[in-house]
Amino acid sequence: MTEKKKMTQQLGVRIPDSLEPVYANLIKISHADDEVTLTFLHKIPETNLAQGRAIVTITPQHAKRLLRALSTNLKRYEATYGEIKLPEDGSGREEKSNVEVA
Repeated sequence: MTEKKKMTQQLGVRIPDSLEPVYANLIKISHADDEVTLTFLHKIPETNLAQGRAIVTITPQHAKRLLRALSTNLKRYEATYGEIKLPEDGSGREEKSNVEVA
C-alpha cells in the first residue's frame, strides 16, 4: 500500500464519556532529544497564577506533523474568517505571548 493511500484511510476514534474538554490560554513547550512536551495551562486573569490542565508528550516527528497541520488549518481558517491579528505583532494592545518555550 502506498504512503499516500495509508494517510487517506479513515481512523475509528473512541472518546470515553468521562473525557472532558479543557480550556487553556497558555502553553509551555519543552523538549528532549526524543520527545516534545506540551503543558497546557489556564492562566488566571489579573493574577500571577496558572493551573495545569493537561500534559501531552509527543515525538519530534509528531510535533513537526502537528506544526504542519496547525499551519494548514489556520490558513483555511483565515481564508474563511479573515486574518488572525496578534497583539504582539502591533495589531492591538501589547500582550505577552501565550506560548512559552523552555
